[in-house]
Amino acid sequence: MANTSKNRTRIFWFLRNLLWAIILLFALVLLTQFLLGRFTRHNKEFEVPDFYGLQLDSAEALARGARVRLDVTDSVYVPRIERGAVFSQNPEAGSHVKRGRRVLITINAVQTKQVEMPSLVGLSLRAAKTEVLAKGLRIGTLSYTQDMATNNVLQQRLGGAPVEPGTKVDVGSAVNLVLGVSPGENMTYIPALAGYNEEMARELIFDNSLNLASVSYDASVATAEDSLAAVVYSQSPAASSGTFPLGTKVSIYLTVDPAKIAALQETAPLQ
Repeated sequence: MANTSKNRTRIFWFLRNLLWAIILLFALVLLTQFLLGRFTRHNKEFEVPDFYGLQLDSAEALARGARVRLDVTDSVYVPRIERGAVFSQNPEAGSHVKRGRRVLITINAVQTKQVEMPSLVGLSLRAAKTEVLAKGLRIGTLSYTQDMATNNVLQQRLGGAPVEPGTKVDVGSAVNLVLGVSPGENMTYIPALAGYNEEMARELIFDNSLNLASVSYDASVATAEDSLAAVVYSQSPAASSGTFPLGTKVSIYLTVDPAKIAALQETAPLQ
């Protein structure tokens, strides 16, 4: 009987200790999950705001309200947005991140970089365009005057004033060219621009000795990324089977609207 009582006592102590061990283990698991949730902010994410176009102080104020922090990683020069404004970000606007996540931003340069004006007089239009683009400049307007050689550069200008080679000018400046045109060589064709992005459309326009009159975006183009992805869906004048005078102005209209692009693909594949 005494041995039986002792065995029962041992079993009781064993079961009680096992129960306490299970309770303590369960409590430890719950405590660990609680602490992990606090330190990793489990299931608590914040939406990344859209910082595009904001000055840095405004962007930082917005970031504080959204529980994220900003790091400026680079700067670029983009003529179409305000100097010092945010140009791009990573993660993108609308992403969901944990509190304190770093958002990497690129801002538009406050000071414009300058380059030396190349020497263009005497070059062909094609060669002059290559020189201009290599310097980070762009072609402005093409004007024509009678000369023995068509599309030979006679003058290079900024605005309406001649500019000498070697002059310091802002990157992105428009260089206007005065070109020669000989009788009988004063006509050109207007190319089909549908499906091309803005850069390629510009290339085709100038390659055909035409002028870019205007660039218009429809309501679907809302951000800088949209403008880079946009393609031409209309042009004026339309692509021609006949000829037009050199220097004719062409306007282009761009979109990222899927319906317009789909309609465009039905008539001509995108380039």
